[in-house]
Amino acid sequence: MQSIFSSTKSLGSQAAFTLSHSRSVVKYSKKTQSRNIAMHVSARTPDVLPAVIIGGGRIGLALQQMGPGTDQMVRRGESIPEDSKGPIFVCTRNDVLEGIVESTPADRREDLVFLQNGVLQPWLESKGLGSNTQALIYFAVAKLGDPPGDGITDLNPEGLTAVTGKWAEALAGRLKAGGLSCKVLEEGPFKVSMFEKLIWISAFMLVGARHPGATVGEVESAHTDEVGQLINELSAGVTAETGVVFEEKLVERLCAYARSVAHFPTAVKEFEWRNGYFYSITTKALEAGKLDPFPIHTSWLKEAGAA
Repeated sequence: MQSIFSSTKSLGSQAAFTLSHSRSVVKYSKKTQSRNIAMHVSARTPDVLPAVIIGGGRIGLALQQMGPGTDQMVRRGESIPEDSKGPIFVCTRNDVLEGIVESTPADRREDLVFLQNGVLQPWLESKGLGSNTQALIYFAVAKLGDPPGDGITDLNPEGLTAVTGKWAEALAGRLKAGGLSCKVLEEGPFKVSMFEKLIWISAFMLVGARHPGATVGEVESAHTDEVGQLINELSAGVTAETGVVFEEKLVERLCAYARSVAHFPTAVKEFEWRNGYFYSITTKALEAGKLDPFPIHTSWLKEAGAA
């Protein structure tokens, strides 16, 4: 069997939100969180469903620590155990997804759970995996082995991490066993949440690129008007393109999350999966002789040398 991570096809690089929160809007105590994780790891909660975890980085290890102690970790060069059952949590960069799917036994591909950033749906559909479980990860891990901090803000005290699909309950149960929040959503609400996270990372990274060295927190505090203007443009364009309607106070909610990861660095990355989604709509419109639905986005991408 072909081993995991063996594909050489580049699909962009994963830049997970795996950073510690840094402002008071985050409603958790790191000391308390550490105790909670330690308690759950030592107890190895038996009602958490065992899983295969692909990728031993910060997110993969955190998920393993929340598990029952019988998870199977798959690292670079290794294959998915043929006798494995249950969900397969894919905790890797986007650029190795091709190889992961190809090396997964055909009868187990429906069990792949994708935790990557960006718009995955078109690519998943091209692989016959359009109905697979997907998750939006907002919890943060500062460094390998650290306990995760929850993705909770003052405007979303219920938490932001969300999941949909076959293994949604299994992932949510695991996270809750680790003291983290997780919403199980139907396809429609999940799509809205996915676009909100896409707009967040695309807007904050691009505005940050206009101000070299700026952190996410500095974009939120010092360049509020710029990022708000871009968020409004991107959200309006998404609604026009897809029919997705966002709840009120989108700018305020996305800025609240930015404050919770204030020291996160900014850079335009994973273009195909993030800003490239909007730029592809721009290209299609211009080729059809229509107006650019994202003129600010396009202008700033060119300014940053990303398009």
